[in-house]
Amino acid sequence: MIIAIVDDDRTVLKALARALSTSGYSPETFASAKEFLDSAAVSRAACLVIDVDLGDMSGLELAERLALAGSRVPVIFITGSGDAGFQSEALRFGCVAYLYKPFSSALLIDAIEKAVERGAPSSES
Repeated sequence: MIIAIVDDDRTVLKALARALSTSGYSPETFASAKEFLDSAAVSRAACLVIDVDLGDMSGLELAERLALAGSRVPVIFITGSGDAGFQSEALRFGCVAYLYKPFSSALLIDAIEKAVERGAPSSES
């Protein structure tokens, strides 16, 4: 199962990819929203893990763009800052979990499992 991770911090990408691989997922990592949008993972990912603060566009802008294009893939936002306004706005664009860095691998895996379960019916249509 492909999980796309979008974060402009390569150290975070590497750590999350390792954690997901160890748990049996197939992570695909992207250092920018543009890199992700230009990839085939846009249509193949079962779940997205998106950093709130990306260099080229915000994680919310990326999720909004995907939602407007008809994507129903579940989104997990990750962040190092606590912006409650952003969190409530994120719920409108497919956000199923909002994790604050640093978080445990187990917490991320649990969020992915719940997101994929919740997103399963829409992926069949």
